[in-house]
Amino acid sequence: MRIGELARHSGVSARSLRYYETQGLLRGERTPGGQRHYGEWAVDRVIRIQALYAAGLNSKKIAQLLPCMRDVDGAPSENATPRLVNDLTAERDRINRMITDLVRSRDVLDEVIATASAGVHASTISRADTAGAHRG
Repeated sequence: MRIGELARHSGVSARSLRYYETQGLLRGERTPGGQRHYGEWAVDRVIRIQALYAAGLNSKKIAQLLPCMRDVDGAPSENATPRLVNDLTAERDRINRMITDLVRSRDVLDEVIATASAGVHASTISRADTAGAHRG
């Protein structure tokens, strides 16, 4: 498939796909006319790259990681190194700390919203009572 087709199938822009190539994350064959051509495997590769970016990994780390991911047959890749496993474990720990911090921030915000909502509700009732007293 051509780069435009891959972009449509993966939901990623052609510009991003070209960037992935420059970073060594994706490789397409070139036709004699110079157009990029990708196999069906590329859709899964691009989706995997997107997931790794979303997890906070940079392109250098992703380039190290991709060859170590499970092969098509489901067996673990032989390219994994103990250092890469340690680096990825540290990355996962960093993400877990971020999640914990975000949950804590959300909880604080929930408390502020509850307090502010109670204040808004109380002032609305107070204004209604005051308006009623002025009319009566």
